[in-house]
Amino acid sequence: MTINRIARRGGRTVSLLALAVGTVAATALPAAAEEDRGPTREQIMADCESGEGQCTFNDPKVGKAYLGERRPVSDLLFNCSSSPASQSITWSDTVGSSHSTGVSVTTGGGLAGIFTASVTATYNYTWQTSHTESSTATVTVAPGEVGWISRAQLMRQVSGTWQTHYEDRKWGHYFWYVPDVITSPAPSGTDGRRSAVMVDSRKMTAEERASCSSAAGTDRVYLQAR
Repeated sequence: MTINRIARRGGRTVSLLALAVGTVAATALPAAAEEDRGPTREQIMADCESGEGQCTFNDPKVGKAYLGERRPVSDLLFNCSSSPASQSITWSDTVGSSHSTGVSVTTGGGLAGIFTASVTATYNYTWQTSHTESSTATVTVAPGEVGWISRAQLMRQVSGTWQTHYEDRKWGHYFWYVPDVITSPAPSGTDGRRSAVMVDSRKMTAEERASCSSAAGTDRVYLQAR
């Protein structure tokens, strides 16, 4: 049974569609018997991943690129001396994807391929499910302060709907739909924007100042893993 076939049946269309199509709500459903409340979003996505349901990602809409959350990506540089200190620090950052369904499409299997193929076919754009970048930068820290490197990854969102088609009715329907929003890293230069790398610093805490005397074997400027 397909949607097109159902649509040709005139006055019976509404009742037949009710049997053929189900949509999983974006929010949690109230407690009820499983046969009454239908599948969870996780169950539908698991069937997509396993191939039990024939799955597509429909009508993808790509949003504008934006800078994601600023976060530390390097070790901490402590300056216990009485003058500014500079040091070259290597940093590394890996940013993955997040999904409003709560189910990742980046862990292998068919979902990542289905999603990427849909976005590429619609926008001629290769979607990144994760991005890793590393480099070295010089951090300058004032006396009595701690410095580190932070980074904000350029991000982009795609909204769309997962459609799963079963050969036989499952949970009372041939089709189930799960709306989703996927947030993933975007290539530098997307929409004229770039990821940002920054040097941050703050005053030492009282405990950190006290630890300066224990930084043996250094010139009172030392690195500590974050």
